[in-house]
Amino acid sequence: MSLAVETSDLRGLLDVLAPEVVVVSDGVGVRQAALRPIVGAERAIRLFIGSMRKVGGTLTTEPAVINGSPALLFRADGKVDGVAALRIEDALVTGVYYVRNPEKLSRLESETPLTLQ
Repeated sequence: MSLAVETSDLRGLLDVLAPEVVVVSDGVGVRQAALRPIVGAERAIRLFIGSMRKVGGTLTTEPAVINGSPALLFRADGKVDGVAALRIEDALVTGVYYVRNPEKLSRLESETPLTLQ
């Protein structure tokens, strides 16, 4: 999915998204994000492609694991711009939680030490 997003490969994206995929995004009013859930593969694709065009600079994606689930990490000119946590069922993406909230993203590239109390 990462390469399909970067290259705007619509066929590739349709192949991995469930027809009724639901995308929820979080920009907390600081960064552009959809205000309501987006339902449907074609609408989800338009959201991601449209968002990529507005970022400016070089946008890259890379696979990641966030909270134990598959995800895509989006970088604009090398800096974290967003993360899409994916829910996968029967080999299709059925849900996407797309976070662009800068406060939440600030924790992605730092380690949080765990201690026993």
